[in-house]
Amino acid sequence: MPPDLILVQEMIPGGGEAQFSFTALCFQGRPVASLTARRTRQYPIDFGHGSSFVETVEVPAIEEPARRILAAIDYAGLVELEFKYDRRDRRYKLLDFNPRVWTWVSLCDRAGVDYPYLLWRMMLGDRVSAVRGRPGVRWVRMITDVPAALQEILRGRLGVAAYLRSLRSLLEFALSAADDPWPGLLDVPIRVHNFIVKILDHGKNLAKRAREACVRGRS
Repeated sequence: MPPDLILVQEMIPGGGEAQFSFTALCFQGRPVASLTARRTRQYPIDFGHGSSFVETVEVPAIEEPARRILAAIDYAGLVELEFKYDRRDRRYKLLDFNPRVWTWVSLCDRAGVDYPYLLWRMMLGDRVSAVRGRPGVRWVRMITDVPAALQEILRGRLGVAAYLRSLRSLLEFALSAADDPWPGLLDVPIRVHNFIVKILDHGKNLAKRAREACVRGRS
């Protein structure tokens, strides 16, 4: 990304383990279905392009401000509000407001909140009963979580045993499924292709800058 397109407002320390989400299906500013989760691991690990390991947790500290925001704008539909815990002042700070389906929405279904189905019912005018996701359910995208975990282990921020324990029961896979293996299998060559294209583009940019530097040097 060109440097002139980047705006840094504030740098909050911590990685994915400090990022939390409040997700909801709202009607007239009131969540009728909700779930909170922690983005425990992401890839890249410092500034993640996407989550690699997410787990549902109870975080009352982000629910109250999230509900106030949604009520203030009379929001309707699906939403994910991202917060980051700032250990310097022990406060959760709003990062993002996503009025769309997020990558790990299948985790919510495993935790008891089928957002697409509930939204469909709400759009039909049916009454949707209040529902809340249960904690302790995990979601993983192995193709990015393995390199993310390796980097965390090399930095001394994650133990091998702790990583293996995180992959225990109640685990939802991002793409892999026994009855439909193709999405998970095809994700590997797609990722490899994207990586090669990125490397080639980076090489072209370096060559271009070198040529420009030579031209400036001759002038």
